[in-house]
Amino acid sequence: MIIDGQTALQAASRLALALLIVSAAISFIRLVRGPQAADRVVALDLISVLIVAFLAVYAVHSGDTSFLDVAIAYALVAFLGTVALSRFLLRSRGRQTPGEKR
Repeated sequence: MIIDGQTALQAASRLALALLIVSAAISFIRLVRGPQAADRVVALDLISVLIVAFLAVYAVHSGDTSFLDVAIAYALVAFLGTVALSRFLLRSRGRQTPGEKR
């Protein structure tokens, strides 16, 4: 059986898409379970990176470059969201009462 370049690219992109979906599911479990807010922020940021990677691989798989534009826009929004959430957690951490754990 002879495999040409296009068939190998399609197989590799399908494998990459499947691995990215599994990785996002595992990251979602970490997002739900925690145990701390910092763990949840990191998991949410990782899911954002995995979504950007998924969009890039899907653009290669489908041959449609418009998904790359969506991936760039999503990466910018996800970065700003992560920064805003981190600043919120940092500020709310300072407002705890003396008896609470930090």
